[in-house]
Amino acid sequence: MSDRSETGLWRRIMIRMVLTGGVLFSPALAMAGEADVVAAKATKTGEGSYRFDVTVAHDDTGWDHYANVWQVIGPNGAVLGERVLAHPHVNEQPFTRSLSGVSIPDGVTAVTLRAGDLVHEFGGAELMLDLPVDVGQSTSVSQ
Repeated sequence: MSDRSETGLWRRIMIRMVLTGGVLFSPALAMAGEADVVAAKATKTGEGSYRFDVTVAHDDTGWDHYANVWQVIGPNGAVLGERVLAHPHVNEQPFTRSLSGVSIPDGVTAVTLRAGDLVHEFGGAELMLDLPVDVGQSTSVSQ
C-alpha cells in the first residue's frame, strides 16, 4: 500500500469514527428527558400578588442539557411568571426555586406550572395549582 492510500484510508476511518461518535452522543443529550414539575406551592403575598415555590425534576447532564426555566401559566395560556434557571443541577435533584411578585389577574383561581430544558424546551409533567384566596394563605400540590 502506498503512503497516499494509507493516508486516505486513515482519513476515512477517522471521519467514520467522528460521525459515529456524533450519532451516539446526540441521543445521550436527549436521554435526560423533559423537565417535570413535581411539586408547587403558592402563597398570596398581597392583592393579586403571589410567591411560587416550584420543585423541578430533570436528569441534568451538564451545561448542554439542563432544566433552564419554569413558568406560571394562566387559564388562557398567558405566561404570568417565569423563573430562569441559570445553571445545571446535576447533583441536586429534584430542586426547588422560588419566584415572588407574580401578578395574577382578578378572577383567575388556578394556574398551571410547567418547566423546560435546553434540549426539549417544554413538554414534561405539568401541575395545576389552585390559588389561595387570603393574603398569607398558601396552597400546594405534588405528583
